[in-house]
Amino acid sequence: METKKFVLLDIDYVTENDQAVIRLFGKLTGENGGKHIIAMDRDFKPYIYVLPYDVGECIDDLNQLEVRKIEKVQKKDLGQMKEFLKVTLKHPQNVPKLREKIWDLESVEEVREHDIPFYRRYLIDKGIFPMAEVEVEGKCTYKNSNTIYSKRNAHSPAGTTASPKRNTPPPKKTNPSLTENEVCIFEMEGPPKPLESGFPELKILSFDIEACNPKGMPQENVDPIIMISFSSNQGFSKVFSTKSSSFDFVEVLKDEEELLKKFVETVKSEDPDLITGYNSDVFDLSYIRDRAAKLGVSLDLGVDGSQLKFMRRGFANAAVIKGRVHVDLYPAMRRYLQLDRYTLERVYLELMGEKKKDIPGDEIHACWDEGGEKLEMLFEYSLDDAVAVTKIGEKMLPLTMELTRIVGQPFFDVARMATGQLVEWYLIRKAFEDNEIVPNKPSSSQHSKRRGKSIVGGYVKDPVKGLHENIVSFDFRSLYPSIIISKNVSPDTLVEECDEDKCYIAPEVGHKFLKEPVGFVPSVIGNVLRERVRVKTLMKESKDPRERQILNVQQEALKRLANSMYGVYGFSRFRWYSIECADAITAWGRDFIKNTMKKAEDFGFKPVYADTDGFYAVYIG
Repeated sequence: METKKFVLLDIDYVTENDQAVIRLFGKLTGENGGKHIIAMDRDFKPYIYVLPYDVGECIDDLNQLEVRKIEKVQKKDLGQMKEFLKVTLKHPQNVPKLREKIWDLESVEEVREHDIPFYRRYLIDKGIFPMAEVEVEGKCTYKNSNTIYSKRNAHSPAGTTASPKRNTPPPKKTNPSLTENEVCIFEMEGPPKPLESGFPELKILSFDIEACNPKGMPQENVDPIIMISFSSNQGFSKVFSTKSSSFDFVEVLKDEEELLKKFVETVKSEDPDLITGYNSDVFDLSYIRDRAAKLGVSLDLGVDGSQLKFMRRGFANAAVIKGRVHVDLYPAMRRYLQLDRYTLERVYLELMGEKKKDIPGDEIHACWDEGGEKLEMLFEYSLDDAVAVTKIGEKMLPLTMELTRIVGQPFFDVARMATGQLVEWYLIRKAFEDNEIVPNKPSSSQHSKRRGKSIVGGYVKDPVKGLHENIVSFDFRSLYPSIIISKNVSPDTLVEECDEDKCYIAPEVGHKFLKEPVGFVPSVIGNVLRERVRVKTLMKESKDPRERQILNVQQEALKRLANSMYGVYGFSRFRWYSIECADAITAWGRDFIKNTMKKAEDFGFKPVYADTDGFYAVYIG
């Protein structure tokens, strides 16, 4: 039996012999550091929870269906201990097939945790975290990536499939000599073990494409790709094109077909852990996919030899490269930065404090056709795009990586998650650790009812006009998270009636929350804030600049998570939705800031402006 340690980059599952097999994609550490590993777990099975009206009758009914196993378990449901049936099924695809049949049984009150994807369930149950180190035991067989991929049923993380096939010629075989990187196919014996590990050093490869149309936006069915530029955090930079240049960083290829083959070859030879682009989900990779399909070029970019695929993420498709995490920085910048526009040039200026080369899109065709000095400018511009993406990634990806290590879901998913989704998946993991059953998402009718409800927001005092001197500011640290903790605001502590000495009563709105026991959400937020204080203390004590940088990223990630938790109580699709909780939090917030402003006046400070969690005042003595 062998033991392997690796940084977990990604996860999915495949079907072999009608059985679901979890695949953990990673980069080996230690003696074989840098080599790829795909660890296979054949033992994990999908399951759901059933809340029965009558346990015995329900077990009899369930046994009439295609289930693998039924167990009685005790789980907390919003603080109340209940008996559930844990129903193990034969395959993840059976969950949606059997869910409605089970729910329709007269002996069943509810079906819970039926919508947690299989791969996410695995990460939660096994206690392992992407972008952190994992240890596995079993046996390794080294294979060439071309021999790994087959026609077996491979499932993307969300259980979605590739985009529909087009009426195009079959992909042409690429040169097999380009894929000599061996991959360790590891048959696991026993569960994976999470390891304490620092920030992984990952290889990032950024890319950008140029296509042009004299009439405007390039069209993939007509306009060829004319350039593909690359940049990595390891010093690699190159532009491949079908026209020549005097620059050493430009390599000429005879036509677009060869250009696309070179794209595939470069990804394989550079062998990155992360592939980054800017609007690459929507434009670059989808354009490459369509042009490659038209020319019959195989985009077998995956570590397992699989093709580039697309899956639905929110309102757009996201490009998947198995074993290499593709991150589109454009949506990430829209979440992290508040800007007037989010062009690559604007984001680069904001983060780096300097301008990058820019050529307006409607001038690219003229530069390409005219040649000479203008063409050379286009080459520089193309390379500068890829370099800018690398620099932005180096600056901003550590925050996403740390959120991945906290939330415990794949980097690919976390990079595309909205704030509320991050909070929800963090709470789902914590619920498992605390033996809490996870609430279901709202039905369509429930969602409609929730959307019709609203609450009063934070207190705002309009600014007093004029020029003021002797200004002081007052700010509540983590006001709303602190209210949730101090007032025990949680759906499982919300009650209609209780003795005044045993509950907290929200001002104005009157919602009541038990003082004991500590609610599920307050306990989770409390741990997040305490961890942030611990990390900030370590950061102040550290003399190592690199360690301080890492700790600062960690505390910033914890801050973002904690500050996001209060808002999701009022989000209509949130599993732990509670309009009463949201209402109470803002009511206490208004009360605290108003009372604090009154006390400030007693000490000679006249408030001139206030907004939600802080105010400005003039000292008048």
